[in-house]
Formats: sequence, structure tokens, C-alpha cells
Amino acid sequence: MKKGIYYLTALLAIIGLACNTHPYKSTNKVYKKQVKNYLGKMGAIPPISLLSDTIPPSPYWVGTTNFGIRKPSYVIIHHTAQHSTEQTLKTFTLPRTAVSAHYVIGSDGKVFQMLNDYFRGQHAGVSRWGNQLDMNSASIGIELDNNGFEYFEEAQINSLLVVLGRLKKDYAIPTANFIGHGDIAPTRKNDPNWRFPWKLLAEKGFGYWYDEKRDSVPVNFDYITGLRIVGYDIKDTSAAIVAFKRHFLQDTTKGMTPLGREILFNLHKKYF
Repeated sequence: MKKGIYYLTALLAIIGLACNTHPYKSTNKVYKKQVKNYLGKMGAIPPISLLSDTIPPSPYWVGTTNFGIRKPSYVIIHHTAQHSTEQTLKTFTLPRTAVSAHYVIGSDGKVFQMLNDYFRGQHAGVSRWGNQLDMNSASIGIELDNNGFEYFEEAQINSLLVVLGRLKKDYAIPTANFIGHGDIAPTRKNDPNWRFPWKLLAEKGFGYWYDEKRDSVPVNFDYITGLRIVGYDIKDTSAAIVAFKRHFLQDTTKGMTPLGREILFNLHKKYF
């Protein structure tokens, strides 16, 4: 009996110590405070008067019954370009960095959700995909612990697939809308690096991929327009070509190649 009480006391002490030494205890409090602040603003009833002498006030406030909240329609995959999961978690909890992501997945497969899916993260920066100019407002950001020069671990990719499956189901995210940071910001970013297994993701339903057997490319096929239709920002044509080749060919060289044109044409025939 005494031994059992001893072990229970020791266990409670360990748990208490773990709680007290939680490295992100203080930033978690800041997160909760900011969430409470935003929820308060969202739940507040707007004023009847718009505080303008030129606009007559309405006699009463009318709340519509038809509304919702932000729902993500894209998933943007990144590599952290740092040297550990812990370094990335630290970076995303420092106010001065002004960057964040919804999920961080370690090379060991551990998943850290840092932000509610409905909140706007700060992971995409200046970016564009098709006609979508504010990717942060429309997407979920997932950071993979990788310094940018390594292959991605199997455990990490397995965890990523699980997370992607839940996100696709919960928010009805279209298959085409699983893309990389380098796709939406080709002049600034190259993540996830060329070693990322986009083909595997496409086979699981996350993103597009081309056929092994492909038709020859028509002489009049305009690959620049083709890139734009896929979603790439072609303001910097060279950067868009590199981004496309990195994603679909694991090739980081400049300039469109015959194989690149062939794959792009196949994607058009298959999906657009």
C-alpha cells in the first residue's frame, strides 16, 4: 500500500514538473488571449449608426441567419529551411518573426498543430495561384522539418498523408489545391525542395500528376499560357518554369525542356 502511494506521489510530481517546464506555456497563454479577443470581436453586435453624418442610422440591427466562417480551400506545403522541429516551433512563437503555420511535422512524424484551421496563418507571404492573390486567407500551411537539402523521412510523409486526408475530408478541398510554397511564390521560394514526393501525394488524391504514356505535343502548344492555366504566376516566366519543373520533374534547371512541354501538355489534356 505504502509502495503504491509512493509511486503515485512520484508520478504526480513528474507530471507537475513537466507541466511547469512546458517550454511554450507562456506563448500558449498569448494564443488563448488572442483567440478570446478575436472571438469577442466576431460575436459583437455592430452599431446601428456608422458614425457618419452623411449616412442616416438604421432603426435597428438585423442579424442575418445565413453566414459561416473562413473555410480553407488550399493546402500549402513548405519545408522549414531550419535545422530542427524545435527551432521551427521557437521561430513561430516569436512575435518579431511574424510568421506561422497551422501544422509543423517533424522528421520523426510528430505533428504539432499550432493554429486552428479556421484562423488565417502567416505562411504564404506575397504569393499567387490563378486568380487567388491572398493565399494566407484561403489556405492551411503545413511546414515539414527539413533544411531544404535533405530527403523527406518516411515517417514524416506518412504523418503528412494522414493530416492531408483529414483536411481534404473536413473542408472538401479540391484535389488540385494541394500545392507547394514554391508553386505560389516562384520568384522567392523553392519549398518543398525537389526531393518532395509529389507523385506519391497525387496517387493518394492530393494534387495532380501526369500519365506515363503521353501524346506528342502539338507544334502550336503555348506552354507559357499553359503554365498560367495550371495556376502559376507568369509575371516572371523563368521563375514559373523552374517552379513547374521542380514540382513535376524534380528538375531545378532553368528553361523549358521538351519533356517539360510534354508533361505540361499532358496535364492540360487530363485536367483542364
